[in-house]
Amino acid sequence: MRLTLDVGTHIDAPVSRVWRLITDTQTWTHWGPSLKEVDSTERFIRAGLTGRIRTPFGFWAPFTIETFEPERYWDWRVGGVAATGHRVEPRGPDQCQLTFTVPVWAAGYGVVCRVALNRIKRLLTSSIKEDQS
Repeated sequence: MRLTLDVGTHIDAPVSRVWRLITDTQTWTHWGPSLKEVDSTERFIRAGLTGRIRTPFGFWAPFTIETFEPERYWDWRVGGVAATGHRVEPRGPDQCQLTFTVPVWAAGYGVVCRVALNRIKRLLTSSIKEDQS
């Protein structure tokens, strides 16, 4: 069992919409401040998927999707190290809680996760408004 710190937020969007956004490797750079580029053979993640990410510092790090529970939870290893988990929980019709789990040893990364959560909320809010127009 890993010791983790949870950083989460309530989102006014259905689980399926949030899940699609956070499992689509083509959207990661839109909401993940620690990602500048993603290289993967598949657009949507699954258990065992590998690829690599480019950080803001310019170096590439390999990733592997470890745990994958559809529309519920996924986590990964980056550079061979256990990294963030991503959990989505329903909170009513068209509402959910999105939580990042951060290893305790990387607690400072919680600030980066908070920025990512805010970006995700903005992306989902703008796409929902576009759908309604």
